[in-house]
Amino acid sequence: MAETHNLSASDHSSLDQSASSRSGNRSLRVAEQEKRKKEAEEPFVLALKYFSDVEAGTPVTGNDDFEKNLELVEKEAYSRGLSPEAISLMLEFAMSLRMGNPPCARVLKCLIPASVVPQEAVVRAVVWLNVGTMPVGTQVLFIKWVLTMFDMIDGKDQLRAIYGFIFSFVMDENLCPFICHLLYLLTRKESVQVFRVRKLLELQSKLGRQPFLLHLLSLYKVFRPELVLLSIPSRMRSGFRNHISPWKSALIAVQKRNGLQVAPSISLAFTNKEKSTSRKRKHGHLDLPALRAAVNRDPQTESFGRELVPMVQINSFAQMLQNMHRIELPAQMGSLLGSSLALQYLDCVQDESALLRLNFWLGSALQEEFLFAGDGGAAQDSEGALQFLNKLLSAQDFLQEGFSSSEAFLYKFLNVWDGALLRPQILGLLSHVPVIPSSQIKRLLFEPLMQLFFTSSLFFKCGLMECLNSMLSKWLTWHSVYALEDDLDISLNSHTSINMTLTGFKDSVMELIDFVGHLASVGLQLEDSHSLLLSFILDFYETVCDTFLKYGLPLVVMPPPGVFYPALFATDPVSVDRLAYIMHRYKVNLTSAKSQEQQGAQSFRISRQTFREFNQYLINMVNCLWNSKMIQPGTGVQLGEELLLRSGVPQHWMSFDLVRHPAFMGYAFDFHQKCWPDRKDTDLNSIKENSKAWSWYVEYLLNQGFDGLKLFIQTNITRQPTAGDVQDE
Repeated sequence: MAETHNLSASDHSSLDQSASSRSGNRSLRVAEQEKRKKEAEEPFVLALKYFSDVEAGTPVTGNDDFEKNLELVEKEAYSRGLSPEAISLMLEFAMSLRMGNPPCARVLKCLIPASVVPQEAVVRAVVWLNVGTMPVGTQVLFIKWVLTMFDMIDGKDQLRAIYGFIFSFVMDENLCPFICHLLYLLTRKESVQVFRVRKLLELQSKLGRQPFLLHLLSLYKVFRPELVLLSIPSRMRSGFRNHISPWKSALIAVQKRNGLQVAPSISLAFTNKEKSTSRKRKHGHLDLPALRAAVNRDPQTESFGRELVPMVQINSFAQMLQNMHRIELPAQMGSLLGSSLALQYLDCVQDESALLRLNFWLGSALQEEFLFAGDGGAAQDSEGALQFLNKLLSAQDFLQEGFSSSEAFLYKFLNVWDGALLRPQILGLLSHVPVIPSSQIKRLLFEPLMQLFFTSSLFFKCGLMECLNSMLSKWLTWHSVYALEDDLDISLNSHTSINMTLTGFKDSVMELIDFVGHLASVGLQLEDSHSLLLSFILDFYETVCDTFLKYGLPLVVMPPPGVFYPALFATDPVSVDRLAYIMHRYKVNLTSAKSQEQQGAQSFRISRQTFREFNQYLINMVNCLWNSKMIQPGTGVQLGEELLLRSGVPQHWMSFDLVRHPAFMGYAFDFHQKCWPDRKDTDLNSIKENSKAWSWYVEYLLNQGFDGLKLFIQTNITRQPTAGDVQDE
């Protein structure tokens, strides 16, 4: 009986658990149904359902339901953004014109995505452009929306599949600038066909050489140069304007509110609702885009049947070499600047289409952030701008050349720059500017820099001298690397087809050296021959003095008197020592050039004026430091007798020799004390009067590390033994 009782209790317990389980499952189903019912009854979901089910021809005027539901969608869009499903539904409603044209523009302006934009929705919307009677203004607004959201579209393969359909709209003059921009972003090599090139050339003959047509043709020419015989200007102003749109600022706010990383292509210019005419430079977000695949599929396959490897999947240099001809460039070319492997690929492959895309992205970023940014709502972000320019500088240093877009930006920016904003970065970019033709260099470079130099601080003057020295070094290096064997033409940039004759290159280098000589002469007067500024100026002339032997350029240019004499009479020994080294290198270069000229070399003829200038400087320097004959008749440097008498300086002709020169007088006193320790009175004349003491003093001075002075004395001064020397021996 006990066993029977226990079994009955167990059965009851099992039945209770089964009933409890069924009750729990029923509760879950009821809760899920209630949740779905509540979601279905949410105002925003009901609003989407309204636009999904609304019948064609429904009037807008006086329609309270339409107004109420659209306000709900706008509120959701501007606060949290729209989901991909909501984007598809609202875009279909707007482009189909089910309620006519008036609601279309309003709906397009509130299409702020929370994450991505479905590619299928964009393709369907593009097809709607050719259906019905959509006004041109609405069509333009839609294309602007596509351009703004281009990098948020989750794929591009279907859009490229309807490339021909999109191309058909270029004949519409109102849509042409925006369609060309979209085609530029979608173009691949297989997209370039003869009939499309002819159509663009026909359109150009009708509209003129419009920048948007030239930019698209330039990309076509990169892919199929045999089809585009048109000459493309080497420097073009930006062809595709980043138009002020109603989506950018709203999109940035939504993405920040959702805790997402702001899309760099969107945040390049933090646009304002009201366009300001102010020229203040306000910085938005300048973060480089993340390196990611162009289309969200892996692996990629082109129409040629060749499997592509996204750049983001390349993790080593060896892997890059193995897949060199199968690498797919990223969706945003700006991401190349943040990857050393991507820059190595760019440098190895020399893909001009990639450079065109990168320069377009970079030009938009630089010009909109630093030139065209307005006031309202644009927050100062100097740290972001600093990091962006440092990344750009790092990329240019890696490639050992600058980008054409940063060059074009600098020519405009120098005219509005105050010389203080991000000074090291701007000067760093300026040092990468390639050779400028002598006919344009004054207008583009010298005039704005001259105004900045004469109105800025000592530290700006030093920074500019360092920048111009670096610029000259790069110019001379480009010449020595890219000069052709026949010395007729040189390529100024390995990534462009710009060529310049050797004579034109020499003229540009001469213009730069003469310009720096003028700045240096006046700058030393303004700054009282400050030793720091003089140091940077001598750095420049250390580059100039070796142009022939070190860089192979048949050119020798002497420093102006406004640089030579302040260095010769400097109060610090380092400046005098460096001047001595520079004069030594000038002599070596001139001697080598003279030797080649005497051997009959026709490529180089030294100007007689250059020899005269060097000889005069050399005589004055030897007379000053060695012969104690400074400021005497026939030495080239003279002062009026009345002025010398008024100065009251005894034996003024000896005031700048190696003993009494202000830069070396401390060494002379130290030597005198060591040579004659028992003397109570210091007589510096005794050093020069005693030939043996003079020889010791010279050796003592040269052992202090003045290598430039040592080379100068060894190559320019020959000492003959005197009777006093023999007697002392």
